[in-house]
Amino acid sequence: MQTDIPYILAIESSCDDTSAAVMLGDKVLSNVIASQKIHEEYGGVVPELASRAHQQNIIPVVHQALQRAGVAKEQLSAIGFTRGPGLQGSLLVGVSFAKSLALSLGIPLVEVNHLQGHILSHFIDEGQSKPSFPFLAMTISGGHTQILRVNDYFSMEVLGETQDDATGEAFDKTAKLLGLPYPGGPLIDQYAQQGNPHAFPFPIPKVEGLNFSFSGLKTAVLYFIQKQEKDDPNFVPTHMADICASVQYTIIEILMRKLKKAVTETGIRQVAIGGGVCANSGLRKTLQQYAQKYHWEVFLPQFQYCTDNAAMIGIAAYFKYLQKDFADMHVTAQARYSFSD
Repeated sequence: MQTDIPYILAIESSCDDTSAAVMLGDKVLSNVIASQKIHEEYGGVVPELASRAHQQNIIPVVHQALQRAGVAKEQLSAIGFTRGPGLQGSLLVGVSFAKSLALSLGIPLVEVNHLQGHILSHFIDEGQSKPSFPFLAMTISGGHTQILRVNDYFSMEVLGETQDDATGEAFDKTAKLLGLPYPGGPLIDQYAQQGNPHAFPFPIPKVEGLNFSFSGLKTAVLYFIQKQEKDDPNFVPTHMADICASVQYTIIEILMRKLKKAVTETGIRQVAIGGGVCANSGLRKTLQQYAQKYHWEVFLPQFQYCTDNAAMIGIAAYFKYLQKDFADMHVTAQARYSFSD
């Protein structure tokens, strides 16, 4: 039997994590994630290997999500899924599975923009305070860096975005230069906590408006390491903590300068962040310091909702379900998927 509050199965497969969640309205009943370790030996995500791993993982992950939630597939009201943006092959696995299951159960499909999912994860009901419209959102992940004005659940305006690398790429590429394994972002964060953020100054790029650029930082770190290693071949391992702290400080400074500019220009003092880089301890601490200093109201996602996960797709699907905004069976994966699509 179905209740007035819908049970929604959500599927996320945009990159290298296969995830399924079961929602009861805006509450998470289960959120299962299968990560792919195979990419570590290649120093980054290999698209073909990712799509194959999704094919292997999706059925057991969905089964486990339903089992943990104590929900039979016949109780489901709709299937939500990530349509894009992301890796085309990975997305196709999730989209195809969602379409097949929805067709077999005779229930609606709900397509979700992955980036909107990150932002709307703040509305998962776990008793916390939630942002009110309008608010500013910053999505910071391995593939995206954007500042948005969020007017409604599905009315979002991009105010600025990266012109080259995303924030997560900047962390991972720097980590690779330092000889750290993939994914390097969390390791830089760990080392940074033991280092001096002002030990080695790196340049802050001058980029027009609210846009970002991180490619120059990678080049600056490369030249810095090459210069130092000429005099001391053991410079990197000896100064690892200070290098990581200095790089992390620079990346956070780039982000915060633009975010402060966005608050000044819009007059909106509610700020919510989303995406995998939101787990970075230095960024979270700095945001809270800015909140106190400039009287912002800052919303930080729980760690489990920072990285790619199906619960964030589920909450977005729930709000679309309420509007009866359903996809048809001709829907396809969309690797590039903007907020205006």
